[in-house]
Amino acid sequence: MLNHSLKEILLALPVDTLNRNCDRVAETGLQQIDYHEQNKMKSTSDHDERFAKMTFSSVYPLYLAKVEKKGRTKEELHQVIIWLTGFNETMLLKHIDDKLTFEQFFKKAKLNANASLITGVICGYRVEEIENPLTQKVRYLDKLVDELAKGRKMEKILRVES
Repeated sequence: MLNHSLKEILLALPVDTLNRNCDRVAETGLQQIDYHEQNKMKSTSDHDERFAKMTFSSVYPLYLAKVEKKGRTKEELHQVIIWLTGFNETMLLKHIDDKLTFEQFFKKAKLNANASLITGVICGYRVEEIENPLTQKVRYLDKLVDELAKGRKMEKILRVES
């Protein structure tokens, strides 16, 4: 009979497997398991390069589907993206149409001054500990979309001071 804890099983999985399945991991509440503790996966060049080359327009429909599936709107998604990037609606739509990579997308962005208040774990990574600036920005966006999909109040997502 095997006596492995869930944490031991997840720690044994290759990082790519966890990255591909991070939504399933997060939805089951396992995102609290800090597997990079063993793998020291705060940043890897392959991972960072993948984000740099990935187009925002290829991920945007996934963000939209995720939030709409949970009863949130396209307008709310845009509000969150605009808050983080400083783009206006027209600029956001143009960047989607232009099929910018995440690297190009975030080079054009003026990151919100309160972005550093985005903390927590997304897909197994603690966003405030990510070393590569581009990867951290992408994970900030992932975290905001995740919070929106989970039904968090917009004031909390946008880090509005009370």
